[in-house]
Amino acid sequence: MPRESPLQTVWLLDLDNTLHDASWRVFPLMNAEMTAFIERHLGVERDEANRIRAHFWVRYGATLLGLMHEHGIDAAQFLRETHDFPHLPRMLRCDGSERAALARLPGRKIVLTNAPRDYARRVLKHLKLWPLVDDLLAVEDMWMFRKLRPKPDARMLRHVLAVQRLRPARCVFVEDTPGHLQAARRIGLRGAWMVRYARRAVRKRRDLPMERTGLHGRPDFVAARIRSLHELRRLA
Repeated sequence: MPRESPLQTVWLLDLDNTLHDASWRVFPLMNAEMTAFIERHLGVERDEANRIRAHFWVRYGATLLGLMHEHGIDAAQFLRETHDFPHLPRMLRCDGSERAALARLPGRKIVLTNAPRDYARRVLKHLKLWPLVDDLLAVEDMWMFRKLRPKPDARMLRHVLAVQRLRPARCVFVEDTPGHLQAARRIGLRGAWMVRYARRAVRKRRDLPMERTGLHGRPDFVAARIRSLHELRRLA
């Protein structure tokens, strides 16, 4: 792997709800597919499957990890059955100005996603973002010592930095999930919290004030709270 320039910023970019609006159609269908998977493989009713899915996401940081740890579910099978979207192009949207902002962003750009590689590549290609990034690290790249360690696992993040020969001080971790940003900060990464698409999702819940959504203010473990990739330039 090439070493980064001493003055070059390296951007570790999340994919869903960071580079595109996954809350629009992708996440609702993905959640439904995960719930259906749990129904099929654990033999539970839909309400219980929904509860399990949400519980594992909160407890483990990823529904898949909970299913692996507590039920021995095969990771490859789960990813194959929950991310196979025949009509994916119709489910994607990305503001053209965001694409332009990514193109103009100086430095090396690495997409780091808990999604499977095939899905991530399809998203990036359909949104015409593929030529704008330098590398893609997907969930298949997050196995360490025969254990899957997706975001926010700090051991995996340290491993990525070592393999890519990156210094934490030169990296900016761009994410929509605060817990992932908090873990990244502990190992010296600066964080940019993307709230643009998450805010759109919670606006539909008119009964929930914005301050109770977790999207209000800027946590002290992030360097910036952003609504557009244009705002990243000030962190370069």
